[in-house]
Amino acid sequence: MKRLVVLPAVLMLLLAACSQAPAPAPAQPQAAGGDAAAVTSERCGDPSKLSDSVNFYNWSDYIDPEILTMFEEECGVKVVYDTFSSNEDLLAKLQAGATGYDIIVPSDYMVSIMVQLGLLKELDHANIPNLANLAERFRNAPYDPGNKYSAAYQWGATGIGYDADVVTTPPDSLAVLFDPEQAAQYAGKISLLNDAREAIGAALKYLGYSINSTDPAQLEEAKQVLLAIKPYVLTFDSDTFGDLLVSGETALALGWNGTIYLAMSENEGRNLGFAVPKEGMAVFTDNLAVPASAPNPYTAEVLINYLLDPEIGAMITNYTLFPSPNEAALPLIAEEIKNAPNLNPSEEMMANVEYIQDVGEATALYERIWTEIKAQ
Repeated sequence: MKRLVVLPAVLMLLLAACSQAPAPAPAQPQAAGGDAAAVTSERCGDPSKLSDSVNFYNWSDYIDPEILTMFEEECGVKVVYDTFSSNEDLLAKLQAGATGYDIIVPSDYMVSIMVQLGLLKELDHANIPNLANLAERFRNAPYDPGNKYSAAYQWGATGIGYDADVVTTPPDSLAVLFDPEQAAQYAGKISLLNDAREAIGAALKYLGYSINSTDPAQLEEAKQVLLAIKPYVLTFDSDTFGDLLVSGETALALGWNGTIYLAMSENEGRNLGFAVPKEGMAVFTDNLAVPASAPNPYTAEVLINYLLDPEIGAMITNYTLFPSPNEAALPLIAEEIKNAPNLNPSEEMMANVEYIQDVGEATALYERIWTEIKAQ
């Protein structure tokens, strides 16, 4: 689900301040050799090679907990589960010295950056035959052709969540957020993603520019757009924006489609909606990957293969409400999810989408602008 792109040299400078002391690593892994007696499933690989535990670092609320229980019971491996809120958090944790994670879930462009930094292990495809279940476009993604370092987990798009009791006309344009006259109508009831690339990128889209612009003049324009509507923004939030809509604290939220639909499905008494802006969207793919420092890489790859099983892939999407890249899982996904047009955008809707990409040295400019926006 989200964003920061840094070339290695720039990255080291940006993270120096938060890398003064190593971040605490997860619980130390057990010696290899899981509970072989408990292994009864073909989905568990070679029981003699399994570790007693595996450390999984994922986005918040991004997997059905029952799946972790199933894996533990089938394979005799305890899953130590931890969560993060942004790619910034994930990268900073690894850069600060956390070495105990076995599986992480970086977004598309972050896979490229982590490969450049030597932070990811090449996957042994012999241990992950279910890679074949991924749709073709997820098996040859531009950020990792051939799934050398990663396997697609979920994908999604950014749009506008809204309270239809307050915003009575479905917002089809980013102007509802970024035109000061329109935003003023919802003063104090707007949330934007707490993410430099997403928020600045949305402002760039509103202005008619690429979400990946590196033009200083265009980025300055985007900054002024955000500063002009900041007085009407309640919060910058990437974790609880769906909850804020449900509670009525906000009426408009720049957010991810699956998170908004999850809030809608769990609160049917609330009149909530999700809109795809006509200016276009940012799309993303979140991926399963194994850190180069992973203490239990074989067990990690077995768990990745488990998550790519058709039954499990459907369970993930039926829980998270994000579209699945697992083609073999599609027949098992709930019909109302498969048929939701804004959850699974049409080809027409997809015409204006862009992946957030590595903008190289311009990353420092994005971060400076973001700091200035947040500080004012």
